[in-house]
Amino acid sequence: MRNFLVTTATLGALALAGCASVPPQLAGQNFDAITPQQAAQQGGHGDRVRWGGNIVSVNPESDKTCFEILSRALFDDARPRPRSQSSGRFIACGRGFYDPELYKKDREITVTGTLAGTQKHPVGGYDYTYALVDADNIYLWPERRPEDQRGAWPYYYDPFWGPWGPYWGSGYWAPPVVIIRPAPPKH
Repeated sequence: MRNFLVTTATLGALALAGCASVPPQLAGQNFDAITPQQAAQQGGHGDRVRWGGNIVSVNPESDKTCFEILSRALFDDARPRPRSQSSGRFIACGRGFYDPELYKKDREITVTGTLAGTQKHPVGGYDYTYALVDADNIYLWPERRPEDQRGAWPYYYDPFWGPWGPYWGSGYWAPPVVIIRPAPPKH
């Protein structure tokens, strides 16, 4: 019985260790459930938000840096979902200098802050209304590894699928097929 309890406790600890955790500066539960698009339409002001997405542009100013961000839905760990539908663009401004060489276009970012109204800027020929966030935290996510780019399920190994599963044997984990063509005959 003792071995069973030790094994169960160990497996439970490993399962919890594998869970995604929110970076401390992004943690919290007191965020309003409003999207950037809704905030822009309603002229949101004062709501506390945690939004993320892909950087469109970075504009350092004398005392702050503003980011134009294409919003994405967030995973449970507050990281943007790469292929999720966007709910619009927003601008997040944080105090200080953020280097545009580090905070490059298309990098994933999550911000927390307070809605501070809206701003209009042209996107092409369209006059776009952005929700404006006074950001107190700006978190740049590490770049994804190629294996992370495939998305979520079913791109993981599940031992219960066995050799009949699509990602075993001749599927996902199999070595690539290489076709070698013979050289043309010399005349």
